[in-house]
Amino acid sequence: MLDTWVVMPTCLPLVLRRCHTCASERFRPNGKFRVNAHHKLIDAWLLVLCTACGETAKLTVLERTNVRSVRPELLDRLHDNDAGLAADLLQDPVVRRRNRIALDWDNAWRLDTGGSDHLDAEATGATEATEATEAIDVSVRFAARIPVRPVRLIAEGCGLSRAEVEGLITDGKLVSAVRLSGKLSGDFTFTLKR
Repeated sequence: MLDTWVVMPTCLPLVLRRCHTCASERFRPNGKFRVNAHHKLIDAWLLVLCTACGETAKLTVLERTNVRSVRPELLDRLHDNDAGLAADLLQDPVVRRRNRIALDWDNAWRLDTGGSDHLDAEATGATEATEATEAIDVSVRFAARIPVRPVRLIAEGCGLSRAEVEGLITDGKLVSAVRLSGKLSGDFTFTLKR
């Protein structure tokens, strides 16, 4: 039996960057852009608001770029303040590196387990008398590159505590081809043995 879980964003993540006004370190992107044209050159910024003082900061998207080299669809999306474009740009490593920012995904994602609230309690190995060889295979897919600890995802999806999940890993009842410690932002699978 193969279950598929999906890690989905629920809103735009917070941007980690120091505010020049109040020294706060969190900005909330609102999905709005500012576009300026200078003859044949164009600049575009994603606007973000400080969560403490409300000061606006600009994240550079395009800088002194020839207008003809920008795809018309991208220009339309910039002018329309496309929230999907804002999400894509925030995940773009080039944009993050250029603006020296990081993303805070806390409370900006959810785990969709495909309708099943939690895996069976007996899958956790609660009954040792029935050592069946049944196993549950789960494929975890990421709708966006959200760095999350696999132990946290498995605990949430199975209705267990993180300590119980760690115990299952130690006992060899929870196995995966990827390292389950640390954070992942890419698809992976794991097997929970009954």
